[in-house]
Amino acid sequence: MELGFFGTLLWPIKWVIEAILVGFHSLLTAAGLESEAGVTWVLSIVGLVIVIRALLIPVFVRQIKSQRKMLEISPELKKIQDKYRGKKDQFSREAMSRETMNLYKKHGTNPLSSCLPLLLQMPIFFGLFSVLNDAYAGRPSVGLLTPALSAEFGSASLFGVAPLGLTMATSDGNVAVIVIAIILVILMTGSQFLTQLQIMAKNQSPEMKNSPMYRQQKILLYVLPIVFVFSGAFFPLGVMFYWFVSNIWTMVQQFIVIRNMPTPGSEAALAREARLAKKRQKKGLPDPDAAAPGAVAVEEPKQTTQRQQPVSKNRAKKQTKKGGR
Repeated sequence: MELGFFGTLLWPIKWVIEAILVGFHSLLTAAGLESEAGVTWVLSIVGLVIVIRALLIPVFVRQIKSQRKMLEISPELKKIQDKYRGKKDQFSREAMSRETMNLYKKHGTNPLSSCLPLLLQMPIFFGLFSVLNDAYAGRPSVGLLTPALSAEFGSASLFGVAPLGLTMATSDGNVAVIVIAIILVILMTGSQFLTQLQIMAKNQSPEMKNSPMYRQQKILLYVLPIVFVFSGAFFPLGVMFYWFVSNIWTMVQQFIVIRNMPTPGSEAALAREARLAKKRQKKGLPDPDAAAPGAVAVEEPKQTTQRQQPVSKNRAKKQTKKGGR
């Protein structure tokens, strides 16, 4: 079977995807769900999301750390921008780009690192797309998805009327597929918008709002939902379920991080400090930044320096004789 360059790259990814899908499918059927039912395969896709996103948690933590570093270097980055502001010649642009990249390298960060979890998910996304398309078209699988399971996956339908392998573009007037796809597009768009909005509204310090990274996030806030609207017509329902559940994971994950590890100086950080202060007050614990109750402020005695009068030689001798007696 000719795979081609793209197929060769996706082969190991498809093998892993099939192994995870088959594993969850086996668990669900052992729990009593019908093997060929669309719900069983959708839940298997949900299991795939959980495994993939759990494996990406270390990458997400690195993303948070990188964002913190970007916050730290924002003043230096602004200095570079101010230095070359208004200079349009090629030499100035190259110098500005070189100094910016050196600053990123020095602090071990990069603005693209915020997109790393999404970039790492894209091969999984296209791998699932390929696995589902192969199953729907009756093409052989590459791993643990046996011909029988592949046929079940390819023919699985939600509510018995909406095949998971169909898209809005290939629905042939299937109203159920079109309606479910539109609902998924709305849910994906809404979840993505809320995820970006909670980052920008609550987890940005004043310095961060003046940085280029903030402007990039502001653009993504409106661009990504548009991408979902146009691309949603061309992705199978099974892939759209993966995308939607992955968006929900991202939204919840961001909520937990913003609530418990907010960016210093942000609205979320102030809200967290207020919550902690309220908890301490409810438990009767003292505020660590306040003085202990009942403590009395003691003023240190003022040291007065008295000018010593000069002593004559005769008087000094008399004082010495008196002291020797």
